[in-house]
Amino acid sequence: MTSTARPAPSGPLAGLKVFDMSRVLAGPSATQVLGDLGADVVKVERPGLGDDTRKWGPPYVRDAEGNDTTESAYYLSANRNKRSITLDFTKPEGQALARRMIAQSDILLENYKVGTLSRYNLGYDQLKDEFPGLIYCSVTGFGQTGPYAPRAGYDFLVQAMGGIMSVTGEPDGDPQKLGVGIADLMTGMYGLVAILAALHHRTRTGKGQHIDMALLDTQVAWLSYAGQYYLTSGETPPRMGNAHPTIVPYEAFPASDGYIILGVGNDGQYARFCQFAGRPELATDPRFATNELRVRNRHDLIPVLRQLISTMPRDHWLKGLEPLGVPCSPINRIDQVFDDPQVKERGMEIALPHPLTPEPIHLLGSPMRFSDTPVDYRHAPPTLGQHTDEVFGDWLGLEEAEIRRLREAGIV
Repeated sequence: MTSTARPAPSGPLAGLKVFDMSRVLAGPSATQVLGDLGADVVKVERPGLGDDTRKWGPPYVRDAEGNDTTESAYYLSANRNKRSITLDFTKPEGQALARRMIAQSDILLENYKVGTLSRYNLGYDQLKDEFPGLIYCSVTGFGQTGPYAPRAGYDFLVQAMGGIMSVTGEPDGDPQKLGVGIADLMTGMYGLVAILAALHHRTRTGKGQHIDMALLDTQVAWLSYAGQYYLTSGETPPRMGNAHPTIVPYEAFPASDGYIILGVGNDGQYARFCQFAGRPELATDPRFATNELRVRNRHDLIPVLRQLISTMPRDHWLKGLEPLGVPCSPINRIDQVFDDPQVKERGMEIALPHPLTPEPIHLLGSPMRFSDTPVDYRHAPPTLGQHTDEVFGDWLGLEEAEIRRLREAGIV
């Protein structure tokens, strides 16, 4: 299916070409950002099948008659600003086409199991001499080395293995994963940083390189202060629910009509909270006068604050504390997030036309703001193979008859 004329990219990475051989979430989330920044991202998918997440529904986008299409919400979340081609690189002719496209590419990102692409002459070691400027980023569960390298990687397993579930959840409850695939998403983000660093290195030296990203490495890295807590003290951080291990009060509290977050970050904020709450003596109580004392005596203070805050509705605290510079917030449902005036003002919900729907589809926006090279939204997440003819024409100069022959042979 050939798309109509496409808008020219204006972002800071305009002119870069990305050969995206990734599926599911970690890799696609990274290449989506490259697309947002102006790169020409070509998503390489299996003929007739495509990215696994296309089938991860419901919900799906609905057509003009209200019927489910092939495009799941999960897939839509990570594939904006890309063009999709189908290509069977398990066949020699498909491999040859892939190499011709790689010759045009600045970046190749893949997330196959270790060794898979080498079986098809598309591993880094098989490409690096022919394409010395190529930046080749591999995303796997456990990396290219180590005893777990052959294993497939899954976000849920890595959250468990990497420790984050041990510090997530209520103290007396079960360990909990986070509500989104955060190990996948953070690996994509770290991968982006690595790719941009490699681009800078290539600008200076002309040399590309291989980037080895692993979900487990990333999960361990973003344990952040929880991991450092252990490395510094030798003690395993406890699971604390919504409470903070080293700041008090910094957790969820029940108001009379729902919950609020109170995030007191210093002693001045705590004193102003106590004054507003009508309990100024709690700020000078020798058990609670400093954050260190409040941390040590949280079991005495928190029940008092919970009872105090529960006597008044949420708006009393939210509207009263915000002008005083005391951090507080509601706990929003997802629908309330997109109705928030700040979220609206910042353009975090966008709409793009889609070939399967009569009206534009709504998507998450990018959080990046540039003064001179803004993010631009050129493509809705593509349907399977939507741009095959267009891309092979753009990148390789193939004629329609040749593309038709490749399609009849099952190569594309």
